[in-house]
Amino acid sequence: MTKEHSPDRLDVKAFAQAGAKLAGHDSLLKYERLAREAQGLHPDLLVDWQATGELRTVAGQSPQIWLHLKVRALFPMQCQRCLTPVDVPLEVERSFRFVSDEATAEALDDESDEDLLAISREFHLRELIEDELLMALPLVPRHEECPTEVPLASSDDDFEAANAEKPNPFAALASLRPGDKKQ
Repeated sequence: MTKEHSPDRLDVKAFAQAGAKLAGHDSLLKYERLAREAQGLHPDLLVDWQATGELRTVAGQSPQIWLHLKVRALFPMQCQRCLTPVDVPLEVERSFRFVSDEATAEALDDESDEDLLAISREFHLRELIEDELLMALPLVPRHEECPTEVPLASSDDDFEAANAEKPNPFAALASLRPGDKKQ
């Protein structure tokens, strides 16, 4: 008998013991916090994800519970260079080791290179996917090459004139250099 696994209420231990796999093609609209960050959101935008459970044996220890996650999405944002829409590709590929509780995860977190999470019989996989995508968002989204020419000018006409009038603070130091005595 095979057990049905749900991404909304995932029994992580049973998922790992079965070596099970889950995959989905969700609308970006399903991810509420992520959708708030989007510019020009529409129902055709998808989050493609795949999760795999693994029970890893370690000598002298009880088996470790792992979840491997791959996520891809095209996310609409605003280019900070030209201020036009840009679709930013997001990709996440991470593995998480599950431990018995939050206290254990916190205690082991500093000494471990692994991403640790507390085990749950009703783990919300989509929340983890959303968290990972939020962390993958670029701080400054921009096109590789903007579709329109970006004017690189200041908004103040007096800007260039003000800089031209300022004396160079290092000009006076040049006369103090040894060997540069001008008489």
